[in-house]
Amino acid sequence: MLALAGFPLGLRFVFLDPEQEACAAPLGEHILGRFDDHEQLSRFAERAHVVTYEFENVPDESIKLLAKCAPAFPNTASLVSARDRLKEKRLFQQLDIPTPPFAVVNSRADLDQSVASIGFPAILKTRTLGYDGKGQAIVRSPEDLDFAWARLGGAPLILEKFLQFQREVSVLGVRGRTGKMAFYPLTENVHHKGILRASRSCPGDQLETQAQGYVQLLLDHLGYVGVLALEFFQNGDTLLANEMAPRVHNSGHWTIEGAETSQFENHLRAILGLPLGGTAAVGHSAMINIIGELPELAQVLAIPGAHIHLYEKTPRPGRKLGHVTVQGSNEQEFEAGVERLLRVVCWRDMTEDTS
Repeated sequence: MLALAGFPLGLRFVFLDPEQEACAAPLGEHILGRFDDHEQLSRFAERAHVVTYEFENVPDESIKLLAKCAPAFPNTASLVSARDRLKEKRLFQQLDIPTPPFAVVNSRADLDQSVASIGFPAILKTRTLGYDGKGQAIVRSPEDLDFAWARLGGAPLILEKFLQFQREVSVLGVRGRTGKMAFYPLTENVHHKGILRASRSCPGDQLETQAQGYVQLLLDHLGYVGVLALEFFQNGDTLLANEMAPRVHNSGHWTIEGAETSQFENHLRAILGLPLGGTAAVGHSAMINIIGELPELAQVLAIPGAHIHLYEKTPRPGRKLGHVTVQGSNEQEFEAGVERLLRVVCWRDMTEDTS
């Protein structure tokens, strides 16, 4: 989607991807290689004028190698903080961004002590490589502790208080090379089993200013360049930071048709040193993920304001195959379109593979 946003700007792309059938391969030069393959990384870097990342789990040595060859955004500090839940939460604490109560767990004894402090229910999480609900176990009683430890023990962990929150929200901010920033409207998100199902923009929400302020703290502190997403739990009038994503984000896919400038185009503008585009919402907007099974194309396109985006991935249970955005200038018609879309798009067995 970054490449698709860049073509109208006259940009051309080179992709490093370990998958032979990478979905971005038809859109540019595809260099087949692992993210720790220094030979292929060097080949990739020689072809690039600017480097950016689609996800944060890139080895430190690879990041350093790329940064020596070409300007690389976001910077190393942002990626390192985002891919380790403990470092991330300590960064939030340093900036006075509230978080749910948490504790470090490095042993079975630590787990018992942490539960005694935090209480039930709680979530045991791996510090690294957790996404879409992976690397997590909910503990609701002492009987759950042995199972959770058997499942996740051996990796560095944190225990986090399981909150009864009103809703999950996120905000995307973008910061250019000059330090200029822009923010998209607050987005409300619906997850199931750790996987994002749907998002809708909520411009003018009463918590929007609070959320954007926290994102601004992160962007400035990190010297960030590009798009960054910050996810929150709403607890009354308070927002508690869940996690950040130093990249374009699934909860911002509604911006493709629903904002003056999409998150993808603005990320490219930022890393290239170009002026940022407007971030205001255009009417009412929502996004529904397509998971595990493709819907009937004609049924989706029959819904007014609906736009489908398919990723050319092979369907399998729990896998994100694409998304649909829906827009409307009239709130009543927009809500009707969302309801129709939810009946057309299914989520097949989201307990399985999500890659």
